[in-house]
Amino acid sequence: MIVSYIFYGWWDWRFLILIAFTSFCSWASGILIERARQTSNSIFSSKSIMIINIVLNLIILGIFKYFDFFVTSFSNLFGFESSKLLLNVILPVGISFYTFQALSYSIDVYRDKITPTKDAIAFFAYVSFFPQLVAGPIERATNLLPQFLKKRSFDSTLAVDGMRQILWGLFKKIVIADNCSIYVDQVFASYSQYSGSTLFLAALLFTFQIYCDFSGYSDIAIGTSKLFGIRLMRNFNVPYFSRDIAEFWRRWHISLTSWFRDYIYIPLGGSRPNIPDNTKHPESYKKRIIVRNTFIIFLISGFWHGANWTYVLWGAYHALLFLPLILLGKNRKYLDTASLKDFPKIALTFVLVVFGWIIFRASSITEAYGYFSQMLDKSLFTGPWLMTRSYYIPTFISIAFLIVVEWFSRTKEHPLQIPIKYRWLRWLIYYALIIAMFILQPSGDIQFIYFQF
Repeated sequence: MIVSYIFYGWWDWRFLILIAFTSFCSWASGILIERARQTSNSIFSSKSIMIINIVLNLIILGIFKYFDFFVTSFSNLFGFESSKLLLNVILPVGISFYTFQALSYSIDVYRDKITPTKDAIAFFAYVSFFPQLVAGPIERATNLLPQFLKKRSFDSTLAVDGMRQILWGLFKKIVIADNCSIYVDQVFASYSQYSGSTLFLAALLFTFQIYCDFSGYSDIAIGTSKLFGIRLMRNFNVPYFSRDIAEFWRRWHISLTSWFRDYIYIPLGGSRPNIPDNTKHPESYKKRIIVRNTFIIFLISGFWHGANWTYVLWGAYHALLFLPLILLGKNRKYLDTASLKDFPKIALTFVLVVFGWIIFRASSITEAYGYFSQMLDKSLFTGPWLMTRSYYIPTFISIAFLIVVEWFSRTKEHPLQIPIKYRWLRWLIYYALIIAMFILQPSGDIQFIYFQF
């Protein structure tokens, strides 16, 4: 816990107060929920305690992440001066991640899925565990907290696998994501000056940038945890090999998707809502509830990513893609591993995801509209495709390497788990990845994208 707090406080010690307060509220709520169940004359019911903790933590998250956004939006709508009302506070790194992690504990205690712990140190360590503190995976107390409560011994096999996963994560971040960002940032900053083909290529590169940036961090976090004998949940499972949008969301940011499913979507009724006995048209009623729940979950998911209407639009876009599948009962059609015969479906799903990432990357809805308008003209097919710099060729080769390697290792947690018979070949691969990171590392300070969320 101490190391995690030093790690987080190194950036700005004042935000340690926030994470400590969030941790304390959720830890105390677990104990109070248990006492309320055991005491008949308790002032607050167990449900009331859970709700108070949720509201309290969401208020903190809302103030720091969304207050200025709503003030600015209302000022633009009603035409009043908002500068004096803005807080202008820096968004605490990882606040969305550790808030959701803390809330899941309180909810799980209320649902009787976990026994509340009286060990405050273990609980504070669970919320602030430094490898996944700032960008996930968003862990559940049912998985992570018991690992802090039991005695662990060094597992050399697990640690070696962790080092391999860290190496793969660093390769994805440094060689692919960081190099893609140079092209992407330049094109999005002045998209009106480029051809449609160049804009499509920038969107394509952003698709790999955000994947390698975020999944790379997850690999580093999961691998680092293995060095301490702690297993975190898998956060990405080759999402770009998905055959429809429903499968994509089962494979992308798994910890967040499953969080929204378990704590919002299913409690709302999910795809199997309770239908009142006096309902005249039960099937029509069921479909309305499914549509409502789908839009709620995707709009909230989009808004979770940041205080910008583009994220909300991105969520609505995916809701529209997801709805036909769930209404037709095909949202769980693909639960196995994809094969080459699925390539047309994978390609179509991938293109739909690329279009969504344009909305996500744009700084405003107006910019997203302008980007699409500029991209979808005749120059999309006539070129030029590249800005005249051979510098990007290694990036394209690295992306091709990523696709091939992840395809053949799609049943593994990470590609370096593939068994290689010859030891010299394994070490050759390790050194090749390390050398590539040193040679192809771009200059400048390039941050992880998801740190801002």
